[in-house]
Amino acid sequence: MTFDASTTADEVLAGVDLTGRTAIVTGAGSGIGRVTAAALARAGATVVAGVRDPAAFDLPGVEARRLDLADLDQVAKFAGTFDTADMLINNAGVMACPLTRVGAGRELQFAVNHLGHFALTRHLWPALLRGADAVVVAVSSNVRPDAPIRWDDPYFVAEPYDRWAAYAQSKAANALFAAHLDVLGRPHGVRAVSVHPGAILTPLQRHLTREEMVAAGWIDAQGRAAEYFKTVEQGAATQVWAAVTPSVAGVHCADCAVTPFRPDPADAARLWALSGRLTGLPLDRVGAATGLLPG
Repeated sequence: MTFDASTTADEVLAGVDLTGRTAIVTGAGSGIGRVTAAALARAGATVVAGVRDPAAFDLPGVEARRLDLADLDQVAKFAGTFDTADMLINNAGVMACPLTRVGAGRELQFAVNHLGHFALTRHLWPALLRGADAVVVAVSSNVRPDAPIRWDDPYFVAEPYDRWAAYAQSKAANALFAAHLDVLGRPHGVRAVSVHPGAILTPLQRHLTREEMVAAGWIDAQGRAAEYFKTVEQGAATQVWAAVTPSVAGVHCADCAVTPFRPDPADAARLWALSGRLTGLPLDRVGAATGLLPG
C-alpha cells in the first residue's frame, strides 16, 4: 500500500503485529497523541500514555501514568517506572502560549516541547537499550533550515518574548535532537527520527483566538478547517509510520515519507550539549548505570 498525506494511523498499522512491544506516548490525552496511543494498542502494543492528569484519562487498552514535562524531577520519576521501552513517541507540545516560566525560569515552550523530552529520553536510555530495535520519534513541525536556536538566550530573558519565535525554536530543537540522538543511538541499536504531522485542528491551538485562526487562513468564519488540514487520524499517521518502519532513521519525515530537510549536524551536537547543561544532565555523566546517553 502506498502511504501519503491522506493515510491514517490505522491504515499504516494494518497487518502490523506489535504484540510484546512497549510504546510510550507523551501528550496522549488529546489530539494526535491520543489517536497514536489507541492505534498502537489496537496493533497489539503495550501502550503507556504520559499525561498530566491520569485520573481524567480514559482510553481502552492504554495505561496512563502521570507525566509533567515542565517538571524535570517528575520526568525522572516517570522514566523510572519502565524496565523496557521499544517505542518512545515524544508527541506532547505547547504552541504560541503567553510568556510562562517554569522551574528555574525556563520558557514553557522550550521547556516542554524540547527539554522535557530531552530529559525523558536520557532517563529512559537503559529501558530503550533493553528494547527490541527501539525507536524514538520526535514530533516536530514543518521546520525551516534557518529556524534559529537562541543559543545565548533560549528563554527570552535578554530580549522580548515572541510566542511564535519560541514555538519555532522548540520545533527546530525537536528535529536537531532526533538527528543527534540517532547518531548516538545507532551503535546501540536505537534509532531516532523527527516528523511533521501536518496541519491539524487539535487542543494545540488553545492559545489562539478564533479571529487569529481566521486571519491565518486556518479556518473560515464558520470555524471550518482549510482544505489542506488533516484529520487527527491522518495527523497521527506519520509518527506511527516512522515508529514501525526500521529503514527510517536519522531523518525528518512528513506525509509518511522522508523529506529533504536535514538538520545541521554541528547545530545538533551543540544543542545536545546545551540541553545537557540546561537540564542538569551534562555529558560527563554517562553510562547505562545513570540512565544517560553517551556523549
